[in-house]
Amino acid sequence: MGQLLVEGGEPDRNLERAAQMIAEAARQNCDVVLLPETLDFAWTHPSALTEAQPIPGIYSDRLCQEALCHQVYVCAGLTERGPDGRIYNAAILINPQGDIISKYHKINLLTVEMPYYAVGQTLNVVDTPLGKIGINICADNFLDGLSIGHTLARMGAEFILSPSSWTVDYSVTEEDDPYHEKWVKPYSILAQLYNVTVVGTTSVGYIVGGPYEGKKSVGCSLAVDASGIRAQGKFNEFAGDLVVADLPRPVRAEKGTQIGEMLLRKGFRFDTLPK
Repeated sequence: MGQLLVEGGEPDRNLERAAQMIAEAARQNCDVVLLPETLDFAWTHPSALTEAQPIPGIYSDRLCQEALCHQVYVCAGLTERGPDGRIYNAAILINPQGDIISKYHKINLLTVEMPYYAVGQTLNVVDTPLGKIGINICADNFLDGLSIGHTLARMGAEFILSPSSWTVDYSVTEEDDPYHEKWVKPYSILAQLYNVTVVGTTSVGYIVGGPYEGKKSVGCSLAVDASGIRAQGKFNEFAGDLVVADLPRPVRAEKGTQIGEMLLRKGFRFDTLPK
C-alpha cells in the first residue's frame, strides 16, 4: 500500500513520487503495489477538467513503464478523458509485463465530485497468477454503495483493490478514529461474508482547489481479510509511506447460487422492501 503524497494539479511531481514508491516496493519484494485514487491531478482538482489524459496515455504509460521495469503489478487511480470527451475517476491494473489488464470507472460518486467525473458503467474481475482481482474506488465501499463490492465478490474476486482518497477536516488528529465505522466496517463485511481480501490505499496531504479545499488526506490505508485487519497505514498527512502486508490468497469454493446459499447459512438477509 503506497500512501502517496498527492499534490493538487501537479501530475508530474505526483507521478515521480509514484515511480519512487513502486521502486521501493520492488526492493521490498512486493508482488502488487496499490496506489491512491486520482494520483495524477488529485481528487476533484479543477485542472482535471481541462488536462485529463486518455488511458492509455502519458500518465498511464509512465506507470506501465515502472511496472515493467520493476516486474510488479501496479494498481493505481488516474483521471481519464474518455473517447467521448467525458472525464472519469478511473483505476487501472497493470501486470509485470507493463500491460493494462483491467480498467474501472468509479460508480458511487459523491455529489461534490459529479461536476468532475461521469458515473462508471462496468465492473470486472481479472484472473492473475496471484488470484482473481477486482477493482473499485474509495466511496464504492461506503455502506450505501457496498453492492459494488458484493457484485465483485459474486464475480469471483479473491482480492478487491481500492485506490482511495480518504479525507477529513483539518482539525482531525491521530487521537480521533475517523475511519473505523466508515472503512473498517464495510471492508470487514465483505471480507467475512465472502472470504475476500479488501485493500484500500489512500493519499496523504492537504487538499488544494475544488470543493474539499482545506481538508486533508491522512493515510490510514487498510488491508482486511476474514481474520480481521492485516495491515494499516499510519495517520500521516505530511509525507508518503509504504505499508507492506503479506496477504494469503483466500480460498473461495462457492460459485453462482452456491454463494447465496452460503450467505443464508451465515444469516445474511437479502434485500427486502422497506415497510
